[in-house]
Amino acid sequence: MPAGRREQIAALETQAAVWVGQLLADEPYDPPPGPQAQQVLDWVKTTLLPRVRQTPQELTHLLRGLQGHYVPSGPAGAPTRGRPEVLPTGRNFYGVDGRAIPTETAWQVGQRGAQAVIDRYTQDQGEYPRSLALSVWGTATLRTGGEDFAEALALLGVRPVWAGPSRRVVDFEILPLEFLGRPRVDVTLRVSGFFRDSFPHLLDLFDQAVRAVAQLPESPQENPLVVPATGLPLEQMYLRVFGPKPGSYGAGLQGLIAAQNWETPADLATAFINWSGYGYTGSTWGEPAREALIQRLQNTQIVLHNQDNREHDILDSDDYYQFQGGLSVAIRSLTGRYPILYHGDHSRPPYLKIRTLQEELQRVYRSRVVNPKWIQAMVRHGYKGALELAATVDYLFAYDATTACGRDYMYAGMAQAYLLDPAVQAFLRQANPWALRGMAERLWEAHQRGQWSNPGPKILAALRHLIHETEALIEQRGQTAPP
Repeated sequence: MPAGRREQIAALETQAAVWVGQLLADEPYDPPPGPQAQQVLDWVKTTLLPRVRQTPQELTHLLRGLQGHYVPSGPAGAPTRGRPEVLPTGRNFYGVDGRAIPTETAWQVGQRGAQAVIDRYTQDQGEYPRSLALSVWGTATLRTGGEDFAEALALLGVRPVWAGPSRRVVDFEILPLEFLGRPRVDVTLRVSGFFRDSFPHLLDLFDQAVRAVAQLPESPQENPLVVPATGLPLEQMYLRVFGPKPGSYGAGLQGLIAAQNWETPADLATAFINWSGYGYTGSTWGEPAREALIQRLQNTQIVLHNQDNREHDILDSDDYYQFQGGLSVAIRSLTGRYPILYHGDHSRPPYLKIRTLQEELQRVYRSRVVNPKWIQAMVRHGYKGALELAATVDYLFAYDATTACGRDYMYAGMAQAYLLDPAVQAFLRQANPWALRGMAERLWEAHQRGQWSNPGPKILAALRHLIHETEALIEQRGQTAPP
């Protein structure tokens, strides 16, 4: 974005913040807003603000629900994604009409996301991408109306067809190569268990689209799907949707990482493939398809994961490393190479960005992980805040174990900010010594496994001392595990 454009946007946002502050303080607007700005401010005052002020009812309705009383209903979604109807929160939320997914708005964002990935790859590699693996989650689909799924269709060169006043998806249309202006991309979906259960018709739709595209009279250079997989049963030759076994959820890595129950990244790869090796189409639902998954992964160039909001990041949930990291380590185990790892930032759809995973990790590390303001905020949350610090260490370690994207300075920075800072260490000793011990042990494990190659003798000695000291402190409290 040109510098002048950024300055204009920053000035507009600053003025908007001033007007909102004056609205909240019931002061006259200075300077007076124009007609369009006044219309927005009137909507904020009469519609949005009253809804926001009802959010304290979350606790009231929670207690009513626990007592078996009625809780008002409301739609699910994220207010930060242009969904003011979700407010007020604290209601018994319901999902969306799955037959209207992806929405037309989600399709617009999905198209831009697909083009952004293609542009980034061609800039980095000097050629068009041919194959990509994408994680698709149910919670993100509810928030965005199906942006990830729409992006997968756009990469294939397929457009949803909507009909009726409800704008339900009734079919798909294959876009010609002349319209696309690029080759098609072969997309493999690794869906979550929640997405599988909530949107089974979308899995069938994607399977139909894949098989239709594979039958087009196009060359392999323009359409990689026209080359069928070999050595597989006929029904699995064009299989592109994989997930956990019916009735199960997750990707199989969390337990191994948490219990340190693995020796090499190949163990993590095996777990991911075993958990993910079930195919989903309209005719075969959750049938074992391990070999089909292996063939897809062996031919995958890009692993992409999108994030639709900035209310969390890739180091505050185990799902990110389980899905994107799991795909990455599986491809590395099968081919001897890591795929290109991209993170799609869809938090502001008009300014959608594609970063490498390394770039995103660095951004999160500097903006949150070692940010003194965030650390102090966790201190104010006591026991739970300490747990969040420990979880951040765990998730960075796990991402590094599966993608090799961690760096020594990240481990050193967390050790210094969380464990060796006297004030933070004192807080951890008092509020949650189990978290203190866990972080010291995890950082020690990172060194032992070669992920943190050169911590230095002083830091190692400090970690060893902390491990022994916190063991004694926990024993003094008469417990070996947190209550």
